[in-house]
Amino acid sequence: DGGMSARAVAVKGDPARGANVFALAGGCGCHTPAKGPVGAGGVEIATPFGKFYSSNITPDPEHGIGGWTDEEIARAIRVGTLRSGNVEPPVMPYQEYAGMADDDLRDLIAYLRTLPPAAVRNRPHQASLPAPRLSFWAWRVLFAGHTTPPEKAPTELLARGRYLTDHVSICGDCHTPRTRFGALDASMYLAGTADGPGGKPVPNITPDEKTGIGSWGVDDITSLLQMGMKPDFDNVQGAMAEVIDGIAGAPGYGKARDGDRQAIAEYLKTIPPIAHEVD
Repeated sequence: DGGMSARAVAVKGDPARGANVFALAGGCGCHTPAKGPVGAGGVEIATPFGKFYSSNITPDPEHGIGGWTDEEIARAIRVGTLRSGNVEPPVMPYQEYAGMADDDLRDLIAYLRTLPPAAVRNRPHQASLPAPRLSFWAWRVLFAGHTTPPEKAPTELLARGRYLTDHVSICGDCHTPRTRFGALDASMYLAGTADGPGGKPVPNITPDEKTGIGSWGVDDITSLLQMGMKPDFDNVQGAMAEVIDGIAGAPGYGKARDGDRQAIAEYLKTIPPIAHEVD
């Protein structure tokens, strides 16, 4: 993806537009500790393959990405290749961000450069895999797939909703069950899982009437993405609340453009319903 990464950042991005991309990405919440600073990393991500810690994505020159070029950041986000040449563990969902449009990617990078630098050292992963670096490379070869990103993000309502759902907000990263290899199970797209992040259940968000959100209207979904409130007036909790509200003052879904939240909602109403009860 060297050529596509270079194409993506051939011109400088707009940090104001990048703030909206950052919000639609749930404030890149995995990278922000509960008490901040925004993007400082060090958040523990427990998986069946060991414990991983998110990286510092602030512009700090020693511990963050302040010394990285735009192209190096683009490559890390979309193809999982670090500045060192090593492959990132797939807890960083680069295989989903692979479809992020060039214009959104360059704007996101421009916004990341406006975050306050945080001199927070990255924590080493505690992978329970043999030869982790080789394992991460093999996983990318076997499961990451090949996605060609568009130069410009779609604007037509449903196409935009699908694009945001799959490649910016990456809803499937939590709401789609995984195979024993840690890859998303495409046959259960957005059908929820009893074993989500941190081993907690994540609901079915397909339009199935009994086990999903088939009874919800577009306005119900849009309202949840803005305020975190379900149609029964119950509030979402945990990771979903964090990506809506943002962590430590970072913008989350609630701060994104109204039209973008609506596009996601409209798209979710069109996907195939899957009957899957999540306990």
